[in-house]
Amino acid sequence: DTATTEIYTRARHDARPIYGPRAALGLAIVIAVVAIDQIAKLIAEAHLPLGAAIDVLPILTLYRVHNTGIAFSFLAGSGIGLVFLTLAITVVVVIFWLRSPDGGRLAAIGFALILGGALGNLVDRLRLGYVIDFLLLHFGDRTLFVFNLADAALSLGPALLLLVYLWPEKSGPEKPGPKPAA
Repeated sequence: DTATTEIYTRARHDARPIYGPRAALGLAIVIAVVAIDQIAKLIAEAHLPLGAAIDVLPILTLYRVHNTGIAFSFLAGSGIGLVFLTLAITVVVVIFWLRSPDGGRLAAIGFALILGGALGNLVDRLRLGYVIDFLLLHFGDRTLFVFNLADAALSLGPALLLLVYLWPEKSGPEKPGPKPAA
């Protein structure tokens, strides 16, 4: 009947994609971040001697260290406590992702980057007892920090979430309704 067809058509038209943690986009990004991070760390571990410096750019040097702490070696030597802290933060991120107002694709990417970065470093902590950092950012002789690709994802993810949730009209999901004529 025509009423059923109209309801079905409207439901299909009004349906918006879901970008939660179980959606393909989120899962693909989490898996990609963990895989790329772990592969990069294995290459650094195999080919970059501990403490040796290889200049790549004027502000970036390959320099492998073993970080037993978190950002800027904070809480260094905390051992299993950092594993539990990372697990707790990971659970909180997933809960926020599940309950967050729809931020669309950019928010999903932001949450997935955070989760992938946390899991990438967690793999190191569980496997090695420390995190492999191998990218040294510096200005001349001034060292800013040594980090890895998981850390980069952990920095980019929150930046995307800030963009989405603080300035939603510029970055959020498209508003439903008619599109302007071209």
